[in-house]
Amino acid sequence: MACSVDAPSLKDLPKVATDLKSQLEAFNPSCLKDVDTNEKIVLPSAEDVATEKTQKSLFDGIEKFDATRLKHTETNEKNPLPDKDVVAAEKAHQNLLDGVEHFDKSQMKHTTTEEKNLLPPIEAIEAEKEKNKFLNGIENFDPTKLKHTETCEKNPLPTKDTIEQEKTA
Repeated sequence: MACSVDAPSLKDLPKVATDLKSQLEAFNPSCLKDVDTNEKIVLPSAEDVATEKTQKSLFDGIEKFDATRLKHTETNEKNPLPDKDVVAAEKAHQNLLDGVEHFDKSQMKHTTTEEKNLLPPIEAIEAEKEKNKFLNGIENFDPTKLKHTETCEKNPLPTKDTIEQEKTA
């Protein structure tokens, strides 16, 4: 079976703009710069080759593995189900949570809270500070700071005239 394709006619071909056409016709290839092309072939490093060899040997070991050399073991499946006590505790916990979630607040009584200030008034605090300051002054008293004084006792005896006046009075 031969397939024939009709060539497009000249009027069906796309038109090139005249200024572009004149530029293409006037193109001079001698204006181009000479460039040397360098082909660079990057070879893998010794580490890359060693890594690839290691991977290849590993894959070969996996592919050629002899499963007949394995020992047969029996697996014991353990599925510890909870005992009665654990189930009962879990049910009790769930019932508590349900009770809290579905609690009816409309059955509660309204109360007002009264806040009490247990701190003493400012005057009592100031008085206690003064008392503590006074006691600290007494306890930490330094008698070495006192000046030495000598006491002189003066007890004048009454004269005879004063004694007579007191007797007559």
